[in-house]
Amino acid sequence: MERHEGPPRGKFFAVLAAAVVLAAAGAGAVIARYDGRPPWGTDIAYEGGYLQAVRIVKWRALREGECADMERQGMGGDRAVHDPAAWVEGCLDGAAGRPSRNQGIVR
Repeated sequence: MERHEGPPRGKFFAVLAAAVVLAAAGAGAVIARYDGRPPWGTDIAYEGGYLQAVRIVKWRALREGECADMERQGMGGDRAVHDPAAWVEGCLDGAAGRPSRNQGIVR
């Protein structure tokens, strides 16, 4: 049997360094594009509003305009920051008892 030593160390480290540089460049491009907001931020905001409303409706009914008031008062938290309008839309769907628009979607 013959033992294979693999690529020379210099070549291995050169390829490894190139991969790290490409990964860092790709991460920098994604960060620059989305500026801290994930690409799926609208879905996150919608689901946050939906779940908030479903939790509240278990205890009491939401009044008209209360979803928008909660978002304005900052009750949506970090999820509403991604897309406030989507958060309110999710809240309204949850309060009305409609299924989530993301239900059954495989991503």
